[in-house]
Amino acid sequence: MSNNTRREFLDFVVDVKRVTKVTKGGKRFQFSAFVVSGNGSGMLGYGKGKGRDVSAAVAKATARARKRLFAVHIREETIPYDIKGAHGASSVLLRPASRGTGLIAGGAVRLVAKAAGINDLLAKSVGSRSGVNLVKATLNALAKCRSAKTIAKLRGKTVSQIIAGSHDA
Repeated sequence: MSNNTRREFLDFVVDVKRVTKVTKGGKRFQFSAFVVSGNGSGMLGYGKGKGRDVSAAVAKATARARKRLFAVHIREETIPYDIKGAHGASSVLLRPASRGTGLIAGGAVRLVAKAAGINDLLAKSVGSRSGVNLVKATLNALAKCRSAKTIAKLRGKTVSQIIAGSHDA
């Protein structure tokens, strides 16, 4: 892999755990890593990997995250509207923020937003604080986000009608 390819992605290690397998001869230790990867302009993915040492586990998780990328709709470095996402006992509420607000979000949600290229966001996590579940809940919320063009097509309207209708409420 060339250096140019590595610079395109932002990789964040969310969680590293030591896992043990008990065998007849004793205990075997491995490491499990959970990584969020993104290109900083709307592509996101996550991956989990195991290895004999931390660096091997992180490398495997990063490779899997880059294989599972999906697109997220971003408008002017924030999200277009409020969204909720849930996974397991964790749920997340994401709200768009005006330019210059910054990322007001907890650890795991902040990492996902940075990887996606979202710079202005208000987030609140509710329920379990598990990093893995919060990442999956955030990705669930971002996957629900649609562009005005997509919504207009679904409703049989023009983009200007959709945008004008959102300010009336």
